[in-house]
Amino acid sequence: MDPVLFGQDIGRTPETLKTLASATREENPWQEAARVLSGVRDGRRLVLLGMGSSHFANSVLAMRLQAEGIHAIAVLASADPLPAVDASDVVIAVSASGGSAETLAAIGAFAGRCSTIAVTNTGDSAIESACDVHVSILADKEEGGVACRSFAHTLGLHLALEGLLVGGVNAADVIDRAADACADLLARRDEWLAPMTELLLGPDGTAVVAPARRLSSAQQSALMLREGPRLPAIACETGDWSHIDVYLTKTTDYRLLLLPGSIWEPQLLDWCQQRKSTVVALGADIPDAAYVLRYAGDQVDEVRLVSEAIVGELVAQDRWAKQEARR
Repeated sequence: MDPVLFGQDIGRTPETLKTLASATREENPWQEAARVLSGVRDGRRLVLLGMGSSHFANSVLAMRLQAEGIHAIAVLASADPLPAVDASDVVIAVSASGGSAETLAAIGAFAGRCSTIAVTNTGDSAIESACDVHVSILADKEEGGVACRSFAHTLGLHLALEGLLVGGVNAADVIDRAADACADLLARRDEWLAPMTELLLGPDGTAVVAPARRLSSAQQSALMLREGPRLPAIACETGDWSHIDVYLTKTTDYRLLLLPGSIWEPQLLDWCQQRKSTVVALGADIPDAAYVLRYAGDQVDEVRLVSEAIVGELVAQDRWAKQEARR
């Protein structure tokens, strides 16, 4: 992995998202798989397999589809046991590299038992070969070795799948606006990156909190801090924070990146204020936050979903690059 190339990968996010938006506007990327997926609307079960950031994205899609009455579940490919399937079910294996050992093993267990779809960012991969249908992530090769653009693209593709199955979301427009949001954040990073990094990267690590419907953003942001600069970072759902993470505000120099939008924020903010924790808010004006960063399109929840993790990626890349420069 390379922090400089990672930075270049992040910098290309608006460009590749625009390409995905254009392709999605021309034809839904899931169109080739539409026949396989047709029964999902009529009660067939959808099983989403993945590891790491792929699983983060899958979990959000499963929640969104469940809310629309679709029988969808997100499962870690490493799960033991894996869920039972019927011949009428559909399994989607998501892996940016197309070679995740756990996902390949899991899809092998389902092959021949039900319909399978591979979602990868590479052509002619082992996972693609093991599945009936392939859908491309279209994020181009990530030269830095870290899944960043492919994560945003997977979320965009998942919105396109939601649109195919239940309607209600114009994925092409969301992806297009997410590209503009990322471009805005990249263009202004000289003004926000340093103060946010100073506030967020404390001696006891960083917490990232998001509503359940965008928990993937918190998980990806925390993963970037662990994967690149190897810093302690955790992700938590906003409501669950008061049952899991609140305890650390009493004993540590607690630094929190808040991804707003949950009805449970007031209790979180009350605890943080009482215990003088540092709160940085991204995408909404939060009273008493030490820093607030707004960006283009942040009033639209789906735009937040696809774009907001780029901030955590940039914070991680900046610290990682500086660490490497000092060696």
